[in-house]
Amino acid sequence: MSENTPEQVPANTERSPRRGMAAAVLSLEAITLGLSTPVMITIAGVPTGTALTVGLGLALVCLLLAGMLRAEWAYLAGYAVQVAAIALGFVVPVMFALGAIFAALWTAADLLGRKIERERAAAWAAYRAEQG
Repeated sequence: MSENTPEQVPANTERSPRRGMAAAVLSLEAITLGLSTPVMITIAGVPTGTALTVGLGLALVCLLLAGMLRAEWAYLAGYAVQVAAIALGFVVPVMFALGAIFAALWTAADLLGRKIERERAAAWAAYRAEQG
């Protein structure tokens, strides 16, 4: 048997498609939320301190969550961030649309990632059953 056979690779070292897609969504959302800060200040008239706290705070939360997606609770926190991004639309109306788009992307990344992981596990189980 060669050194690179699938049986020798532990399942937990495989990259999670769910985590990768969700981290990508959160990273892009962090940029969008960070860029909403100057919009809040100049167009919406939000005080600078409040705009920095909300806009950059949400961006920082997105980046931190992107790194914590190994834990299941981080996905639930990601849904909370989506609600906050949509709620930002009460201050900057375009965020209703952008927040909804990111919420849809987040939900798709979560659900499709779970589906891919289930199907991958089933395929590996069938392969291993076939092999021995």
